[in-house]
Amino acid sequence: MELLPFTGEPLALDLVNTRPLTAEGRVDLLETAEGLQLWLEAEADRLPEAAAMEFGDLAPVIAVREYTVSAIAHARDGKPVPRADIDGLNAAMRAAPVIRQLAWGDPPVLTSERAGAPAVRLAGFLAEDAAALLASGDVTLIRKCAAEDCVMLFVGSNARRRWCSAVRCGNRVRVSRYYHRSKAT
Repeated sequence: MELLPFTGEPLALDLVNTRPLTAEGRVDLLETAEGLQLWLEAEADRLPEAAAMEFGDLAPVIAVREYTVSAIAHARDGKPVPRADIDGLNAAMRAAPVIRQLAWGDPPVLTSERAGAPAVRLAGFLAEDAAALLASGDVTLIRKCAAEDCVMLFVGSNARRRWCSAVRCGNRVRVSRYYHRSKAT
């Protein structure tokens, strides 16, 4: 069975959530180029160009994920984000600078693209999204799913939201509670 990526949160959290917990333990969905491709296809609405890229070296993307994991964990706990995480995200953004170009026509169009190899460009984009999330007030709303066997993070903009997904974890928890209640009677 192929494990599908959890998506729908800010892109930086979707990146962090590429290491779900399964019955066998943690799984890294970005461990291979095929896994990265599957995640990019799930994120195609936000990363349309990336889905068509060929990735050889996944290290830049994995590094940005690890900096993001650490930075968000510290920010959630009200601790200062380690300098190494900030420097790592900044380095990823600098390695793939945004180049803006004007194409004259009717109408004139201003485009943006990142420089560098595909994995470096993707890492730069993901680092920028992580930096924006960390700089926003939303970082204080990030929560871990309340299901015991889930490690997914989500932005809890609704105070009543407890699960990463009502279908994925919420339903499992409710079914388990019902089972235990009906078994006790």
